[in-house]
Amino acid sequence: MKRPMLISIFFCSGFVCGLLSCNSNEDSLQNRKIALGKRIFQDTTLSEPVGQACATCHTITKGFADRESRMVSEGAVRGLYSQRNAMTVCYSAYVPPLSFDNDEGTYVGGLFWDGRSVSLQSQAGEPFLNPVEMGNPDTCFVVEKICHAPYYAELIKIYGKTSNKDSLYTYITDALAAYQQSDEVNPFSSKYDAWEDGKYTFTDSECRGMELFKDKAMCAECHILDKDERAGRVLFTDHTYDNLGIPRNLENPHLRIPADYFLLTPDSVDLGLGSVVGREEENGKFRVPTLRNIALTAPYGHNGYFKTLEEIVHFYNVRDVGNEFPPAEYPATINRDELGNLSLTSEEEADLIAFMKTLTDDFKPVQK
Repeated sequence: MKRPMLISIFFCSGFVCGLLSCNSNEDSLQNRKIALGKRIFQDTTLSEPVGQACATCHTITKGFADRESRMVSEGAVRGLYSQRNAMTVCYSAYVPPLSFDNDEGTYVGGLFWDGRSVSLQSQAGEPFLNPVEMGNPDTCFVVEKICHAPYYAELIKIYGKTSNKDSLYTYITDALAAYQQSDEVNPFSSKYDAWEDGKYTFTDSECRGMELFKDKAMCAECHILDKDERAGRVLFTDHTYDNLGIPRNLENPHLRIPADYFLLTPDSVDLGLGSVVGREEENGKFRVPTLRNIALTAPYGHNGYFKTLEEIVHFYNVRDVGNEFPPAEYPATINRDELGNLSLTSEEEADLIAFMKTLTDDFKPVQK
């Protein structure tokens, strides 16, 4: 009676070992894709003219926002500027595809400020072809550059050899998406995460700021404190859209680029989500960004209007009080319920900022 049991043990052991081996191979392949994606992300030869990489506008030391903290980023062609502030790609792996939530009556998800891209892979392919960003005329142009890159052999080892340009472009964007899903881009390593894990104690100012964030300042209405189901961590966004009443940024260099490259309406208004979904009631609305690494990603707002965290917090507090700020770029759809007259004191503004600074990654808890 022992032999069948012995056979069963050997069979089960082999099955488990096979599963472990399979998982190990999958992890190894994913790690190779991530490493390849990082090389592509940092490659300055993939723009036209050369000199601009994805990492130029999404730099790790700036919370994956613009390397030079510009209100909008200059493209590969000197003098051409995007119309919008470079949004951080941190934690973008958890942004769902754009959809309409009938229960809440609002759009949710989609990548970029206006939600136009449905996936990380789709998003990764756009900057290469944007004339005010990396400036390549078409996907074949990008693929040709990749074919002469030092990492091309690794790309072929991972994905297989093909002469189909569309397939090669898909491999490129897949590797970029893998990198954007990596721990380096989504580390969850802030003071806040350490606090959640019992490895950090908030200061008095940070504690007061967190309470303000949840209640009086109403930040948590959109930058929610519920844990994301996939991430298992707080993302500090509900991925919805809002018109904050941000003024037109007259310093935006995009306003002065040639007409052939101009991306706003004829009267220089950015319609945001409305231009994507074709609904007037969504004009002027932009996706609620994560607040993770917010202290690193100045300037703020879709058009980079606010130079400091202090400025935008103060704007949230007093937008509708007096005439301290100019009129909104698009007044018709402004959110007047959750910001504009919060009655925060200057000390409370400072405490709120102290809490938001706990969301910066790469915090090293003191070992007890």
